[in-house]
Amino acid sequence: MRRREFISLLGGAAAWPLAAHGQQPAMPVIGYLSGGAPAPFAKSRRFPGGPQGRRLYEGQNVKIEYRWAEGQYDRLPAMVSELLRRDVAVIATLGTPSALAAKTATTMIPIVFGVSEDPVKLGLVASIARPGGNATGVSYLLSELGAKQLGLLRELVPAASRFGLLVNPNNENAEAITGDLKAAAATIGVEIDVVRATDSHEIEEAFVALIRDKVHALVVGTDPYFYNRRVQLATLATRHALPTIYNVRAYAEAGGLMSYGTSLTEAYRQMGAYTARILKARSQSICRWCNPPSSIL
Repeated sequence: MRRREFISLLGGAAAWPLAAHGQQPAMPVIGYLSGGAPAPFAKSRRFPGGPQGRRLYEGQNVKIEYRWAEGQYDRLPAMVSELLRRDVAVIATLGTPSALAAKTATTMIPIVFGVSEDPVKLGLVASIARPGGNATGVSYLLSELGAKQLGLLRELVPAASRFGLLVNPNNENAEAITGDLKAAAATIGVEIDVVRATDSHEIEEAFVALIRDKVHALVVGTDPYFYNRRVQLATLATRHALPTIYNVRAYAEAGGLMSYGTSLTEAYRQMGAYTARILKARSQSICRWCNPPSSIL
């Protein structure tokens, strides 16, 4: 399997012990937490992904509470607290900041995460084979592909000797991405200029700095806020004639030059499958509680 098609999956969600309570809502509530902006699927009333025959539809078999930080990651802890007060059955998180916020907030409610980094290094799980704790999910390894992205960009612009890297300093992955890309740059003998941005104005300023410093090409780091600003990023790169590589296909669809990374669609599907398994196990646990075998009556 080619690396760009590789998605690391963490299992064991359905085997978690689930506590049964005397009073249960008729319809389970999913808490969905993202550091980005509202996604189109939120309007479709269907939870993204999930296996055929076990799809999750808002108002039919689940309720969904969406929370979007829109790049303001400091809002995530309060949003998790809101979801916990809603008595959610499971919290699905997209992006590293939201996954870590949920993991910090609860050790009891199941968490299904989608992250672009190694979940073991992030402290979300104990290991890939045995996640342990209350978290499981998908790692699509986008942050691990910086060296490959730099290599592809170098092939496209062979005369380039100075590359830029755009990261969001509010994302916990910024330091790791920067270290990996600098190491890769040293290997092939090129320079890396790191620019940082946390909002649309700072993205504009970052491009001004890149052009002023005569950077030849740019790598955009993995970040939920950058994903939601992909049209702005693609437009600025085109305006300044700056060859740029991104980490998911949606950037290229928004007008970006090129992308290299794993499939977010597949990641969503796997997250949906895990969420459905957890809810199924929860439902079976409740039924056993409500109708115990006669031998223990």
